[in-house]
Amino acid sequence: MAENEAENETTKKASICPECKSGIMRLEYLTYFTWLNEELITVPNFPAWVCDMCGRREYDARAINWLNTLLNPATGRRPVSRRKSGPRHMDRPVP
Repeated sequence: MAENEAENETTKKASICPECKSGIMRLEYLTYFTWLNEELITVPNFPAWVCDMCGRREYDARAINWLNTLLNPATGRRPVSRRKSGPRHMDRPVP
């Protein structure tokens, strides 16, 4: 049943190619390549919309956001809190 739902979702989102205007953009799972500093990162089975006529690729925006979150060096770190210093009063000692 889940397979049929996924197929229906894919069919719903298929659209005309914005580049060639004659092909259909279909969901495929490709290997995605990107550079992180000086390292080549490859991600297998990455969702992309591919035109069946001209081959144009548009990577799934939600998957790109997810990947950027995973590759972000700050992911999993606690945020650094910066204390705002208010006005200092002359009648109080500074801690």
